[in-house]
Amino acid sequence: MDSLPQLSQPLPDANAPPPAVAWLGYGGLLPFVLLTLGVLLDPVHGPLWRDSQLAYGAIILSFVGALHWAFAMTLPELDTDQRVVRFIWSVVPALLAWTALLLPPMLAATLLIAGFVVHYLQDRRLDNISNLANWYLPMRLRLSSVACICLAVSGYLGGH
Repeated sequence: MDSLPQLSQPLPDANAPPPAVAWLGYGGLLPFVLLTLGVLLDPVHGPLWRDSQLAYGAIILSFVGALHWAFAMTLPELDTDQRVVRFIWSVVPALLAWTALLLPPMLAATLLIAGFVVHYLQDRRLDNISNLANWYLPMRLRLSSVACICLAVSGYLGGH
């Protein structure tokens, strides 16, 4: 009797991220949102909130780039050339993020936003040749969209 599945527990939704992934992913948006509110509501310290936002955006862009390193190591359906492309791509977001930190705020925000957009396109390309979880692309789109909106607000309004 112990080996039978419990009928009272719902089956996991293949289109929904695991709860821990959802909490961590969406929780990672809190600094974006809070720093944007700082830019909008505290213009005296706008440059501080803006610069903090740009730094956080650079860190997160580097983090999402590293996902492709993990995919290159673990996805069995990738051939050698596809793995090499994933390894190479995985370092590009970190280089973009670092470069952004050397630029004036509006250019930095623009480069970070471009990095998130291009990385999402790379995620879509990877999904076309591999078997990513059903929830991965929709969640990445939502996370990247909020990050880009916050970076745009902070980068273009902060400190002006």
